[in-house]
Amino acid sequence: MIVVSDTSPITNLAAIKQLDLLQKLYAQIIIPAAVYNEMVSVDQLVPGAVEVQTFAWIQTQTVRNLQQVIIIQESQENIDLGEAEAIALALELNADLVLMDERRGRIVATSYGLQVTGLLGVLVQAKRNNLIPTVQPLIDQLIEEADFRVSDQLYMAILHIAGE
Repeated sequence: MIVVSDTSPITNLAAIKQLDLLQKLYAQIIIPAAVYNEMVSVDQLVPGAVEVQTFAWIQTQTVRNLQQVIIIQESQENIDLGEAEAIALALELNADLVLMDERRGRIVATSYGLQVTGLLGVLVQAKRNNLIPTVQPLIDQLIEEADFRVSDQLYMAILHIAGE
């Protein structure tokens, strides 16, 4: 299974010490160079920055078709470089799944026919695979510790989907 990730799922899972869920669910995660740079080439320590540099199961790849990245960025004004590269890389690799939380990025990825899930979907899948007993404490931890934003409606919907 080929899984390409944007920044948010990695940083948020790392912030609550649950990054290993990605390896357990997908074996390997591929990130584009822009995502790597968003995490590593900043002045402050970003959760997951050390891991993307050291964990063998997180691979960084450069997007070959830079024109595709430009087209994606220009198609939606609020698509950042990391999101655009994640979508372009997923297209190049014919990825099975893209991990992305930002709504606009998800819309663009879906418009290209990519299968997309976000961090909350990862948690639901982890519960279904018996990797975690419940999702609610992890969502609460994301909100409190990682400043993860989730509407009350989505929060309740995820708990319902997870059977909690």
